[in-house]
Amino acid sequence: MPNYKEIVTKAVIAKGKRLFTSHHKVSVSNPSTILGCWVINHQFSGVKKGNDIVIDGSYDVNIWYSYDNDMKTDVVKETNSYHEVVHMREVEDISSEEVIIRSLKQPTCSSVEIEGQDIVYTIEKELGIELVGDVKVKIEANLEEEPWDDILEEDPSFVETLEDDFIEENVDVNKK
Repeated sequence: MPNYKEIVTKAVIAKGKRLFTSHHKVSVSNPSTILGCWVINHQFSGVKKGNDIVIDGSYDVNIWYSYDNDMKTDVVKETNSYHEVVHMREVEDISSEEVIIRSLKQPTCSSVEIEGQDIVYTIEKELGIELVGDVKVKIEANLEEEPWDDILEEDPSFVETLEDDFIEENVDVNKK
């Protein structure tokens, strides 16, 4: 008759990823050309609320641009905060769940354009979400003990032979 045991362990019970796109606008005076756009200092955290994961985060955007007919340059700095809600399908309500959020693709500026006195830019980021919780796994346990192997004592003459073969005495390391 088979004997079953239950193992309680932590496991990923749900996981997914999502690409987020956001559009922003910043006003500057007399922009001519966009010279660069960098996104830095991305920070985020997430919590589970029902079947939803609520992710709050922020990042800094630095846009380098020229103005006055490409005669001068400046950098506009902006901190963008976000609040994303992701619905997880078929997640059991387990109270001991842990939410793990990973940035699969750091926020990057996918497009930046000048529209009149405004700089309009688009940020893309991809986040991975994992829910870790306690699960029970049933396994069939075999209670019969396997036989023990005999451990033989080593022959001391064998060890001496190895030492003679691999250790050279009186080796002069200064010989060239």
